[in-house]
Parts: sequence; C-alpha cells; structure tokens
Amino acid sequence: MKLLKSTVKVGAATVLSRILGFIRDIVFARYFGASGATDAFFLAFKIPNFMRRLFAEGSFSLAFVPVLSEARASGDRRALKDLVDHVAGTLAGILLVLTAVGVFAAPAVIAIFAPGWAIEGRDEFWLSASMLRITFPYILLISLTALAGGILNTFDRFLIPALTPVLLNLSLIAAAVLLSGRMEVPVRALAWGVLLAGIVQLAIQVPALMRLGLMPRPRWGWRHSGVRRILKLMIPTLIGSSVAQVNLLLDTVIATFLVAGSVSWLYYSDRLLEFPLGVFGVALSTVILPNLSRKFASQNPHGFSATLDWALRLAVIITLPAALGLAVLASPILVTLFQYGAFRMSDVDMSALSLSAYAAGLPAFIAVKVLAPGFYARQDTKTPVKIAITAMVSNMVLNLAFVASLLAIGFRGPHTGLALASSVAAYINAGLLYRMLRRQGVYQPESGWARVLPAVALGGAAMVAVLLWLIGEPAQWAEAGALSRALRLAWLIALGAAVYAVATLAGGLRLRHLEKGSS
Repeated sequence: MKLLKSTVKVGAATVLSRILGFIRDIVFARYFGASGATDAFFLAFKIPNFMRRLFAEGSFSLAFVPVLSEARASGDRRALKDLVDHVAGTLAGILLVLTAVGVFAAPAVIAIFAPGWAIEGRDEFWLSASMLRITFPYILLISLTALAGGILNTFDRFLIPALTPVLLNLSLIAAAVLLSGRMEVPVRALAWGVLLAGIVQLAIQVPALMRLGLMPRPRWGWRHSGVRRILKLMIPTLIGSSVAQVNLLLDTVIATFLVAGSVSWLYYSDRLLEFPLGVFGVALSTVILPNLSRKFASQNPHGFSATLDWALRLAVIITLPAALGLAVLASPILVTLFQYGAFRMSDVDMSALSLSAYAAGLPAFIAVKVLAPGFYARQDTKTPVKIAITAMVSNMVLNLAFVASLLAIGFRGPHTGLALASSVAAYINAGLLYRMLRRQGVYQPESGWARVLPAVALGGAAMVAVLLWLIGEPAQWAEAGALSRALRLAWLIALGAAVYAVATLAGGLRLRHLEKGSS
C-alpha cells in the first residue's frame, strides 16, 4: 500500500504539471498556431528536452538511483555524502563541456536533426539554430535538477521532484503572454522561457537537499569508484532507457522532409500522449525503481517479482482505457484544447490522425517504463540495451515503410505513419523485455490475472461503445464556444470513466487486485 500511496502522490503532482502543460499548449496554439516558425521552436526545444530524457531522466537516473540506494543501505553517511559530491562535480563538468559545444555548433546540431530544412535552405533552419543557442544550456540545468531529484527520491521524498515540471510550464506561459509581443520574432520568447525554467527548477531543489544534509559540494571524481560504476551503467542505458524518445526524435527528423506543420502536428499529438504517460508511467517508474533496488540489495526475489507484478497489473488497468479514450476522443480533445486563434480545423484533423496512432502504443510505452527498472535495479544494463537496439532498428524500418506507403496511396496525413511506427516499436520493446524477465526467472506473475484481463477488456469495450454513441461530429464541436466544448468533453470523460469502472467491477475486478504485491 505504501507504493500505491507514493504513486498516487507523484501522479497527483504530475497531473498538476500536465494540466498546466495543456494550458501552455493552448497558449502556444492561440499565439503561434502550427507554422514554420513554431516548427523551428519545437525542434530547438525538442533537442535539449530529448537529451534531458536521455541523460537526466533516462540513463543517469536509472544508473544513479541503484548505486545511491546501495550506498544508503550500507549506513555509512560519510561515504554517501562523498558519492553525492563526486557525482555532482563530475556530471557538472561533463555537461559544461557538452553545453559549450552545443551552443557553439548549434547550426550543425540542427542540420543533424532537421536535414530536410538544411538541404532545402529553409528559414526554419536558421531560426531554430538561433533559438537552440538559448535553449541548449537547459540540459545542464535540468540534469543537475535530476541529480537532486534522484537523491530526494532515494530518501522517499517524491513530491518536490515531481512538482518541478510545473515551473517549466509556468515559465513558458509567461514568456508567450508577456514577452512574445515585445520581440521581433515572437516565438523566440519561448526559448528564453526554457532557459529561465531550468534555472528555477534547479534552485527549488536546494532547500530540500539542505534539510537532508546532502547539498552537494561538487568535486571532480572521474576515478571515484561510485562515479565509475554509475558511468559504466550509464553507457548502455543511454539507449536502453530512452528508446521511445529516440523514436520520437526520428519522427521529427523525417517530418522535416514533409509539409510545413508536420513537426507541430506531431508535437501536439505527442503532448496529449504525454499526459497519461507522465501522470502514470513516469510516476510508477519513479516509485518502483528505488523499491526494486532495495529488494535486490536485501536479496528478496519474491518481493522483487511481486512489486513488478503489482506495477504491471496497475498499468494494464489504467492504460487500456486511457489509450482507447485518447483514440476515440482525439478530435474533440484537440478542438477543445487548441482550436482557437491561429490553430485551424485542418490542424486538428492532422493532429488527430497522429494522436490516434500514438494512443495505440500507450500501453506499450508505459509497460517499458515498468519493465526496464526490473533490469536496472539489478544493475543489468546489457540486456535492455540489446532489446532497445532491436526496437529502435525496427522503428527506423517501420518509419520509412509506413510513410512511403501512405505517400504512395495519397493519404492526406503521411506523418501518421511516423506515430504508428513508434507505437509498433514500443510493443516490440515491451514484449522482448517481458520475455527476458520471465526467462531469467526474475518475474513470475501472481495469481489473479485471469480475473483482471477479462474485466479490463469488458470495461474498455463498454466505454468505447458509449463514447462512440455520444461523441458527435468534429464540426459540431468546432461550432461551440470554449466553455461548452470543455463542459461536454469533461462530461464524456467522466461518463467514460464511470462506465469503465462499473463494467470492470461487473467483470470481477476488485480493490485487492490493485494492492497485491504493493506492500
């Protein structure tokens, strides 16, 4: 039950962040729409944001938390503080160099991630490069924030790290509303908003670290044993922990060869996918990693397996209705949130296509968040890397195959193929991770799955049937006012959730199915 409470706490903080994220994107859509200029900013933001997820939330956190948990379990406070100091100094030193290179070589970086713009010499290329020089230091600031968050999470202080994304959203909203009108290129204000957010997100961690007595005094420690262990674990997890992010970035690379607006359409649909993924997937992964690390360190294989089983069970119960709801309500959600000002109905149609494709992969994206810690907590990084490479190569092949096929048949939204390829690759990744955990004997399903799966399937089917019956045409939504749209969407979501809950209960699902293995 303690794990469930911690997950709820982190999830609640993330809900607040995601709500503000939606407000942020509503502001983006109203002020900037979907254009070449917004494409340029989204890429300039996506690159440091991608590196944040790859390094800070991905490989670094997954390598740092198990090693820090082990140091904490030893009971040697001085050794624990020494590890924190050396990790902080080494991480900061490496990232300072990386940031300097990124700022200096911004055009070359953009050329790598947006070859279509570079080849065609489009204005978006130079605009994006100029904004990348402003946003790139974010990777340094947010990685140090992740270091602080990893320390706090290890000591079961989950709330403050979970709340830091709120500051990013507030900063970007303020930049759009207060600063964009004062700049020659309005969208450039958002780049300054990203930089300010990084500074504030790092600063807010400091009081909590001081209360724990673990405020780092950075020291270079390339030869420090703990640092070397973390670096050794990080190298393979650079791929293994962030395949979904690599795949999404590949989507952007190919999208730069498609019509203007493709990058923005993928951005808005991905942002909606990020709501359940962030609220639940990231929260669950954040909570179970320290728990799994402690169970491995204390040689409790049954507890380790039970924790994984609880997390998978909770993931199935929550992600299936979330995925179905996103797919069925794609157009109403986009109309309600974004179809104002510069964001046209055609943008809604294009974004809805890719959102439905991304939604199909939501259960797999979250399953990877649950299954990968089953390896990292045991400091096994090689296995998930091999699996991740397979999934990433599959995504590359599927990207080209799906987009080429859609272009060949004249489909109006070829960018949809990019989203669909990411979803299929996520299932490949999750399936291989699950099979390997079973083969290694690390995970054994608990009793009760035969009751959970049919109940969830029944609930999902009932929810979809009701929503399809009541949803109406997208044009009807567009004709309504903002308040009317919001109230109608809220009613449909609440009704869908209620139908799902009643149907799953009728199918035999009970509260004990959420609690088993969570102690």
